[in-house]
This record gives sequence, structure tokens and C-alpha cells, in this order.
Amino acid sequence: MVTEATNVLGGKLENCCTSPMTGYYRDGKCNTGGGDFGAHTVCAQLTEEFLQFTKSNRNDLSTPVPEFNFPGLKPGDCWCLCASRWKEAMDAGVAPPVLLAATHALTLEYVSLDELKQHAADL
Repeated sequence: MVTEATNVLGGKLENCCTSPMTGYYRDGKCNTGGGDFGAHTVCAQLTEEFLQFTKSNRNDLSTPVPEFNFPGLKPGDCWCLCASRWKEAMDAGVAPPVLLAATHALTLEYVSLDELKQHAADL
């Protein structure tokens, strides 16, 4: 029997975004599994500051890549980020807001619930 994924608050994992379609499995949720070595579990509402930070760290999320059906992201878009990248951004003072109900419980292996709550967009 497959169990429902849970969020960092202990509830059912909610949708993060379907436009653009996000998630490691491109199902709109920050689900994770064995092949997701980056742990794309943090549902974040992107900011210009974060997009510049991640681009300067060799992960350009703002430039479209049509061959991978990737539209490029802009401030305000929600996206399932790697938990370790979100933590790097938090440590650098540029963490984007987080949607806790759509952030997978596995994220708590990287950052604390208190840290996430300090950046919560849905509390």
C-alpha cells in the first residue's frame, strides 16, 4: 500500500505549483523518492534575490531551456527547490518564502521546522 506523503507540519503534502509544473516527478508536488538525489522537497515562492543567488551558484533557474520543456522561472513563481540549496540561501540571507503545507517532511533532515517557519508564506 502506498502511503500519502506528509508535509513538515505533519499533514498531507499539498500541491506546490502546476503552472509552471514543478516537482521532481513534475506532478505539482514536492514529492521525493530514490532517484531524487537533490531532495527537491522545499516548496518556495521565488524572489529575484534568490534567483540571482542560485544563478551565481551555477544553477540558473530563470533562463528557459526549451529542449527540457523548462519555461524559466520568475519572481512569484512557486517551485520545488533542493533542500540543501534552500538552506544555502537561508545561510546567505536570501531564502525565498516557503509554503509549509506543500514542503515535504524529508526537508526536516536539512533544516529545522523553526527555520522554515521563520520564512513561511502560509502561516
